[in-house]
Amino acid sequence: MGKNRFDEVIDRKGTYCTQWDYIEDRFGVNDLLPFTISDMDFNVPTVISEALKKRASHSVYGYTRWNHADFKEPIVNWYKDRFNTVVDPDWIVYSPSVIYTVSKLIEMKSEVGDNVLIQTPAYDAFFKTIRSNKREVADNPLEYANGVYSVDFEDLEEKLADEKTTIFLLCSPQNPTGRIWTKEELLKIIELCHRYDVFLISDEIHMDIVRKGYQHIPVLSLTDKYNNIAICTSASKTFNTSGLIGSYALIPNRLVQEEFLDILKNRDGLSSASIMGIESIMAGYTQGHQWVDELNEYITENLTVVSNFLKEHLPEIQFTMPESTFLAWMDISTLPFEMDELQKALIEVGEVAIMDGSIYDPHSEHFLRMNLGCPRIKVEQGLVGLKKAIDSLRKNSIR
Repeated sequence: MGKNRFDEVIDRKGTYCTQWDYIEDRFGVNDLLPFTISDMDFNVPTVISEALKKRASHSVYGYTRWNHADFKEPIVNWYKDRFNTVVDPDWIVYSPSVIYTVSKLIEMKSEVGDNVLIQTPAYDAFFKTIRSNKREVADNPLEYANGVYSVDFEDLEEKLADEKTTIFLLCSPQNPTGRIWTKEELLKIIELCHRYDVFLISDEIHMDIVRKGYQHIPVLSLTDKYNNIAICTSASKTFNTSGLIGSYALIPNRLVQEEFLDILKNRDGLSSASIMGIESIMAGYTQGHQWVDELNEYITENLTVVSNFLKEHLPEIQFTMPESTFLAWMDISTLPFEMDELQKALIEVGEVAIMDGSIYDPHSEHFLRMNLGCPRIKVEQGLVGLKKAIDSLRKNSIR
């Protein structure tokens, strides 16, 4: 079927789906076309569904181990094949989710009241996790010019040098902007964290969703100073398996890893892994290469559809093709409407649910984040809804 498999429209309603069944929680009404939480509307690769069917047919779903070669070798091989990166199998630990890992590392490597530095705009769960751990959010605002984001290294060094800053939580690739950090940028980040003795947590969950001509670089491939660095990631964003539960981290520092596993196993009682989560990771990383390549082509085409539509019908909206992710980050700053007006029109006229940028940074209230991990027809319907909403506001403003 090739990439055409992604054109299939799948009804997700009635499956307790966050994106489709619980729109009302965020938007106040339920009958909207959603482009919200970042999972995809695609079937998982056949290799994963077949692996799950085979495991389900066994009919005994007892306690499950993750610490074995069958789990670790596919991860090692995936990093070698996709990123030309050597991963020591002993670095790999299981975790139920990336945010669980982030939360535990924040707890372990900082004290109450410390600063955890992030780059904004940022994934909204970062703010929640930091604050729930009773740490302070420190931000290194990304510089934005002509549709492109870059790191303000002067500000970054100043924030890292602050004695209250003990952790830098990096998003690589970056959500929501879609930036893939260059080797030079990452080397400078790593060096600054090392200089100021700041623990670097790199959330790399979007690592596989990239545009042609770009390459994600795992931070651990650029340094041999392993004491204060860890990668948190998962195959769930890649293969659309978030509901199966299961991620992993690469923690080279043995003492940090042992403390993490003590918390995971003994304090939090999570030593048994999700059976289906483990199966999906092993199957996807072993046989899912072609599916991911085709997914990336399809997502790029979806992004191109958005770009062309905006240029033709809504040229005031600035949109730069993201280097990674399946998220369109759209600059609406030149539209003569407030975000609350636009959101009201999107809901009542366009009948679409598209995320308000201020969720990811109070200073990004003039952006929309639109999830394009979906069949082309849904993208087209969403763009029509966006145009209808804006047209209605223009019409009302003329009256």
